[in-house]
This record gives sequence, structure tokens and C-alpha cells, in this order.
Amino acid sequence: MFTVIARPAGMLRTAPFLGFAGFGAFWGVWGATLPLLRAQAGVSDAEFGVVLLLIGAGALPAMLLTGRLVDALGLRVTGVLLALLGVMGVVLSTATNYAALCAGILLTGASSGAADVALNSLAATVEKRTGRPVVTRSHAAFSATVALSSLGTGALTAIAGSLLVNFAAGAVVVVALGLAVVITTRLAHAEGAPEGQDEPTRPGRMSWWIALVMVGAIGAFAFAAENAYQSWSAVLLTDAFTASPALAAVAPSAFATTAALTRFATGTVTLRRPIATLVAASAIATAGGVLTAFAPTLPLALGGIVAAAAGTSALFPTLLSYGLRPVPDGSRGRATSAVSTVAYLGYLAGPAYFGLLAEATGVQRSFLGIAALTAVVLAAVPALPALRRAGSRSLP
Repeated sequence: MFTVIARPAGMLRTAPFLGFAGFGAFWGVWGATLPLLRAQAGVSDAEFGVVLLLIGAGALPAMLLTGRLVDALGLRVTGVLLALLGVMGVVLSTATNYAALCAGILLTGASSGAADVALNSLAATVEKRTGRPVVTRSHAAFSATVALSSLGTGALTAIAGSLLVNFAAGAVVVVALGLAVVITTRLAHAEGAPEGQDEPTRPGRMSWWIALVMVGAIGAFAFAAENAYQSWSAVLLTDAFTASPALAAVAPSAFATTAALTRFATGTVTLRRPIATLVAASAIATAGGVLTAFAPTLPLALGGIVAAAAGTSALFPTLLSYGLRPVPDGSRGRATSAVSTVAYLGYLAGPAYFGLLAEATGVQRSFLGIAALTAVVLAAVPALPALRRAGSRSLP
């Protein structure tokens, strides 16, 4: 009897990891292929910078709407949305002018936002059903796959030098993993492991939504810090320590690797001791930012970046897991939309915020401003239990 029950549950438990691996595979291709994309479309650096803002413009409305879709159609829609993202990459690879590039990036952003919400909803649902640290570790799978996919795409570019080949290879992986998500969730449901999405519940009162938005707002500070480090750490090494471009590339690579390892290693403690995890992670991230801002040597600056990676990488997955745990299955898609959309605003704002600071104070001292973001998270953590209690009392 145990085997019969465990089998569908075990299949469903793999779905978030497969899904986030596919999501990471796409974004690894994306990051390594941007120079080819800009060259093929024939746009200037300024035009390309503006075009990249359309990722967020497409993602935000899709993130707001996808939660309702997941609640209505169930977890199996996650794999479909992920596969669609892979296909959008191939569509984008055909852009040969500014207008086509704008349209392709807008659609890619919408597909990415939809897949993001669906994947996080899937991970939170599986985590609640199994009691395993699925959210944090599936985010770790994303970080690890981004790094691997970037390296693979770089090698493929050296061989073929083709934008279409890069995105087509990525699409094969992403679509295959999307179909695997569909199959695992469908088989688990068919063999007796309920998806938890078949009987949508009514949304709770306004206090529930306020609590979720507040969790998302704290996540926005965490995301802003994480993205600023990822986007500007290489610039720090070149500007402040005159590192070569090859050496400067060590910084974002070290950040991503540390993030993946931290998420894998801390999965259990983030599930069992979320508040303690958030306090420790935000304190470590803040200390890392201060060290980075005042480091007199390159090795110390890298040490600060690694510390910041260890801290910031644990913040959003823990917030998401903690905030969504009391939410009924039939409303989890909408709840994930609320938290993720607000948090994503921070992700978009982080590099721009840092750029303004760098203009005023220089790149290295600007990391004090990033340390201030994680200090805000540290100050806000004690309010989270009260927020969750207030929201839980109004749940349907």
C-alpha cells in the first residue's frame, strides 16, 4: 500500500525541479546570446537597453493573470507555459529589425512571467503536500541550470555562431522538460495524488491580500539586492580593481554558483526555521554588502560578493514558502501572483537603483546602498509572523 501511495507523490515531487531546470535552461541561453541578438537586429546600445525593458513590461501583466489560470486549470498548465517559453525563444531568434525585436521580447517577457508564477505555485503546492523543502531547492535547480546552460550556449556559439541554433537547442531542452512536467503532474493526479487545484476557493478578505502584498514587498527589496549584485559585480572588479574582463567574469559566476549551493544546502532549515533563516540570511547579505563597499583588495571584494550571494539567495524562496504555506490549494495560484508580481518590481528596479548610486558615489561605495536594501529586509522580518497570522484569519 505504501508503494501505491508513494509512487504518484514521488512523481509529483520531481515536477518543480524539472520545471525550474527548464526555466534556468532558457535564461542561461538568453544571457549568453544577448550580443548575437543585438547584432542580428542591428540596434544601438541605447536602443537595446530600452528594448530590454520590455521583458518587464510583458512579464508583469502576465504574472498578475497567470495565478487565476493555474487555479482554474490545475498544475498541469505549468508545463504548457514552460514549453511556450521555449518556443518564444525560437520566435525571438528570427528578429532582424527593431520592431520585430520589440515584439519578440515583449512576448518572451509575457511567457517568462507566466511560467514564473506557475512554477512557483507548483513548487509551493508540492512543498505543502510533501513537507519537503521544494521551493528553495527548486530555485537552486534554476540557479545551477542557468550556469550550465550559459556555458553550453557559449560553447555552441563558438561552434555555430548562430542565434537560431542557440535558441533552437534551448527550446529542445525547455519543451522536453515542460512536457515532462505535464506528464508527471498528470500521472500523479491520475494515480491518486490530487493536484489540489480542482476545487477553487473564494479569495479571502482584504487583509489576506494585504498580507501577501506585504510579503511581496519585502521580497522586492531582496530581489533588488540580488539582481544588483548579479548585474554589477563584474563592473565592480573592472572599475575599482582594474581587473581584466576574463577575471571580472569570475564575480557573477561566483555569485550564481554560491546561490545554487546555498539553496541546495539550506533547503531543510528554510522550511523548518523560516524566520531564523531570514534573519541570518539578511544579516549575512548586509555584512557582505558592507565588506564589498570597503574592501581594499580584489579577494576581499570577492569575499563580500560571495557572502552577499549566500545571504540574498535564501531570502525570496524562504519568503515565498513561508507566505504561501497557509494558503488553500485552490487559491494558491492567485496568491503566488500577488507575491511574485510585487517582488518582481524590485528585480526590475535593482540594477537601475544601483546605477543611480554609482553615478553619485562610484561603483564600489554604491554597494552600501545594496546593503541598505537587505538591512530593510532584516528590520521587516520580525513583522512577518503577525502579517501571516492576520492573513490566515481571513483565509476562505
